[in-house]
Amino acid sequence: MASGIQTSNGKAFEFACIIALRDRYHYAQIIIEKSPQLDTAINYYNGLSCQNRRFMDYAAQTAIHIIERLEPQLWNVSETTPLFLSLQADAAGTKGDVRDVLIRKQDGWEIGLSCKHNHHAVKHSRLSDTIDFGKEWLNIPCSNDYFSKVVPLFSELRFLRDKSKEEGKPLLWNVITEKAERYYIPVLSAFMDELKHIDKKHPGQVPALLVHYLLGKHDFYKIITDDKNMTTRVEAVNIRNTLNASAEDLKSFTKLPPLKMPTQFYHIGFKPGSNNTIEVVCDEGWQISMRLHNASSKVEPSLKFYVNLISLPSSTYIQTEPWENAIEKIRMQRLIAYSKKGSTKK
Repeated sequence: MASGIQTSNGKAFEFACIIALRDRYHYAQIIIEKSPQLDTAINYYNGLSCQNRRFMDYAAQTAIHIIERLEPQLWNVSETTPLFLSLQADAAGTKGDVRDVLIRKQDGWEIGLSCKHNHHAVKHSRLSDTIDFGKEWLNIPCSNDYFSKVVPLFSELRFLRDKSKEEGKPLLWNVITEKAERYYIPVLSAFMDELKHIDKKHPGQVPALLVHYLLGKHDFYKIITDDKNMTTRVEAVNIRNTLNASAEDLKSFTKLPPLKMPTQFYHIGFKPGSNNTIEVVCDEGWQISMRLHNASSKVEPSLKFYVNLISLPSSTYIQTEPWENAIEKIRMQRLIAYSKKGSTKK
């Protein structure tokens, strides 16, 4: 479950990426498009401690350094070819666009960045008695059998919520005993049964549809910071082969192949030792972890998935690099400390 701090740090990191792009191409015409989400990100960024802000700047600068090597369109940015930078509203994610930062030119070229601060999660989705995940995720409606299993569970949660509201004391999840056995396990079991049922009716289609849903409608670069190890990881999610485009006679030295989509499920089941997390293993190297949780401390008639991509196809371009600016800063601090130590001895 994403905490308030995780959300605010994520927004701040989005603005750090905007700053890194602006500073990297300071010699060109950079147009940062104003929006409410930009204002929000700026406020979160300005509210960080000096150290956290520096860390985010280092992480973002390293990410742009990696991405620039892969995108020839960024090599010919100038006063006559302006670069437009913008942040997307959260609502874009519900419409199938998981990109946070958009980078574009007037000629129609565009790439997007998905910015993750110290986590790897992808799209989150809810389950309830009124949500048809098959139709929403895969464009294949769920069966009546699925709803016959989950409707009583979520109806019970709705009853408990409404009753506690009437009594003036909203019911909290932490007072519900054996919530995994009563809700998580049966809901996840029904979900897995239905996913297998849909796959059986539409062989060879469902694994790719699931991946497309989780990763969204557009290709993007996923940027993941690791403050503890002072590194930035960049993953090129190039499903539709829109990344890495040439710019006239300029071509990237590294070719990003389109990722191969899965066609079959190898395994759908509970993670060993867990009562709230399932694993979905597909061919072509795709593996997905889906943890079900209560998105709020208060009881609600819905549950939410926290989804992680455990593994990607071997052809996925993944680059992890240290924060060069941070390393240089540490080196200088040590030199200064040594020099002060030497002068004290004298």
